[in-house]
Amino acid sequence: MKQPSLLGGAMIVAGTTIGAGMLANPTATSGVWFVGAVLALIYTWGCMTASGLMLLEVNMYYPEGASFYTMVRDLLGRGWNRINGLAMAFTLYILTYAYITSGGGITERLLSGSTLQVSHSGGELLFCGVLTFAVWLSTKAVDRFSTVLIGGMVIAFFFSTAGMLSGVKAEILFNTLGEGDSHYLRYLWVALPVCLVSFGFHCNVPSLTKYYHKDAKKVSRAILIGTGLALLMYLLWQTAVQGNLPRGAFAEVTAKGGDVATLLEALGHYIRVDYVAPALDFFAYMAIASSFLGVTLGLFDYIADLFKFNGSLWGRTKTALVTFLPPLAMSLLYPYGFVKAIGYAGLAVAIWTVIVPALLVRAFRKRHPEGAGYRVWGGEVVIWLVLAFGLLNILAMLKTLIFNG
Repeated sequence: MKQPSLLGGAMIVAGTTIGAGMLANPTATSGVWFVGAVLALIYTWGCMTASGLMLLEVNMYYPEGASFYTMVRDLLGRGWNRINGLAMAFTLYILTYAYITSGGGITERLLSGSTLQVSHSGGELLFCGVLTFAVWLSTKAVDRFSTVLIGGMVIAFFFSTAGMLSGVKAEILFNTLGEGDSHYLRYLWVALPVCLVSFGFHCNVPSLTKYYHKDAKKVSRAILIGTGLALLMYLLWQTAVQGNLPRGAFAEVTAKGGDVATLLEALGHYIRVDYVAPALDFFAYMAIASSFLGVTLGLFDYIADLFKFNGSLWGRTKTALVTFLPPLAMSLLYPYGFVKAIGYAGLAVAIWTVIVPALLVRAFRKRHPEGAGYRVWGGEVVIWLVLAFGLLNILAMLKTLIFNG
């Protein structure tokens, strides 16, 4: 039997990771500025990649198709399984809801004035329907769709950043102009949670383990390549924006919630951005679609594992109904209501993508010291570093919610 390509798995990881939230990174990290942002992104990438590989180590012991539900219940017990299940379901359903509303809005705008013109609700149904079919069909279909979407994202990314990168000024990038607040470290609390959410791919690990028939080498490479591509794109975009827009000029962008249009308007005072806007629109659409595929693939496999739906035509249809109907119904009833709820998603993300994987691999190694054919490097030290990273992010989010909420 022909093995699935490594590129496809890497694109699923990259597509899930590089969401539209990437556009928020320069604003969220404007307090710590460029050097702080680079360090925060690399630190987050290292911890999140390690926690993803920890999931792979544990997942290798269980049968193909086993997801978080099976692993957490077996190794950590019912209490942790309930906490993890609620955190994971909340995050993935909220993200699916967000992607449907955002993707539906862009679909409506793209088709306006054409013979295929649709309403906002029609745009949501069209966006969700096409991509839902790919997830229902197979992981291979998601692989193909993701590869095409990531290709489109890279092209759009090149066109939107090439001119900006050529205009980067060292005095702005390293803030030697002395403009604005002279403090940096105090803003790490704001930067870290956004960086954390920017590297969320963990729902794909059980799906990829099943897709590659428990070939740990291929899954680990797909994770490293996918997250590595995401880190590279984040760093280039960070350089392009923070190398052109002075730190002091971010105050207005931050005041308006990091709105992309406001960011482009602020950049317009320093560089020509008329060529950037269309490319960013295209990039955002590709990013939303690819993230939708990656997130819902993970949710789809989790639902199948939770309810023990099989891989038959009817089994996959039941899984698709449970996966897609709730967020689709919410998006049709409340097309602009996810903003407040998504602010709390970060807390849930820290639990099931960082804390739980570290606890899982620790419990697994105690119970099965012989392992299951794959072991993450670093031993006990890396487990504690990942746990510390998760707790740091939870503290940062609680601090932000308490003092700004």
